[in-house]
Amino acid sequence: MSMVTKTRHTEEELVEMLKQGNRQAFSVLYDSYSRALFGVIKKNIPDDEIAEDVLQDSFIKIWNNRLMYDASKGRLYTWMLNIVRNTSIDYLRSKQNKMDERIQRSENTVHEANRANNTEQNIDRIGIKKIVDELKEDQRKLIDLAYFEGYTQEEIAEKLSIPLGTVKTRMRAALMVLRKLIK
Repeated sequence: MSMVTKTRHTEEELVEMLKQGNRQAFSVLYDSYSRALFGVIKKNIPDDEIAEDVLQDSFIKIWNNRLMYDASKGRLYTWMLNIVRNTSIDYLRSKQNKMDERIQRSENTVHEANRANNTEQNIDRIGIKKIVDELKEDQRKLIDLAYFEGYTQEEIAEKLSIPLGTVKTRMRAALMVLRKLIK
């Protein structure tokens, strides 16, 4: 049982050990604070896998910047919390900017193609739009985004704020219904 018992350190001792580059102290730090910091990340990034990546990036920044921590400016947890928040914001901004640009490019391309080929009239002429309109609302939305607006499944998941697996499952179900309706 004594092997399971962990040595308790004061915050000052932990900080001093971290500044000396003690990896065991870093392990204690991670074990002590990762769950709380993960909860903070999840408030803005609901996807567990991405939130875990942001947590790992945050702890790398904490380790790399450990010498910059100044106890006179605040507690260790508060300093780490700021790093986690900034890392989360950086992720959201970079991801959001990329997505916004991609969506804008896709919308422009689709609208240009629609004008050039008059796609909407062609779709209506062959009756596909009427068949798609018979789908459930959530399925119809996926088909519209994927096939008529040119979004990838990943972009649809992001745009609708649903998991990629859910998009794939709903898309598969929608295509099966369409096959039956077309026959």
